[in-house]
Amino acid sequence: MSHCIKSFIQNLNIVIGCTIGCSYCYARNNCRRFHITDDFSVPEYMSRKLRLLDNPRPHNFLLTGMSDFSDWHPEWTDEIFDRIARNPQHACLFLTKHPERINFHTDLDNVWMGVTVTCEAEKRRIADLRRHIGARHYHVTFEPLFGDIPDLDLEGIDWVVIGTETGRRKGKIEANPQWIAHIANQAKACGIPLVMKEELVPIIGEEKMIQELPQSFIHQRL
Repeated sequence: MSHCIKSFIQNLNIVIGCTIGCSYCYARNNCRRFHITDDFSVPEYMSRKLRLLDNPRPHNFLLTGMSDFSDWHPEWTDEIFDRIARNPQHACLFLTKHPERINFHTDLDNVWMGVTVTCEAEKRRIADLRRHIGARHYHVTFEPLFGDIPDLDLEGIDWVVIGTETGRRKGKIEANPQWIAHIANQAKACGIPLVMKEELVPIIGEEKMIQELPQSFIHQRL
């Protein structure tokens, strides 16, 4: 039986808001629905949430579930990564759609820097991730998946996640089983662990689901 990715990765939305404005953005809709901030297009730093990183129980935290790392102000990043450094029991994940806008380096072993890729035209983001962001661990999230993505250069990537568009957006694109399989096969050929999000079950079937964690996650909260 497939497991919900939320069972082993928890959102910690220290920054809320994004300047990119994707039409399929679930975070913007949630922000408006629950009146979290006045304007989602203006990222806000919720410094009071830093204390959650002091939890002694190990967690895998996604810190960009409602933001893009390229929008983070340097002073926010400095403060957040200082707290991460003091809490090595957690694995902390970050995602961006614009790695080319970033100049950042970290040696922290509990930090995972990643990019979102939705179609072939965006696969250059993987090379930009390695070029503009220095980190010990890299990951790529193909979600929502809008097309086939051949010839991926996954060198140095430690984890791959595949998902499909959710919600009720007009013009919503559901991932094609062949697109999913193509990425999965490329990750497998490179020996990269892969997670298919639970929303893919109706598309590819339970028997074809793959849910593999990087080894360094396995000792974390599961």
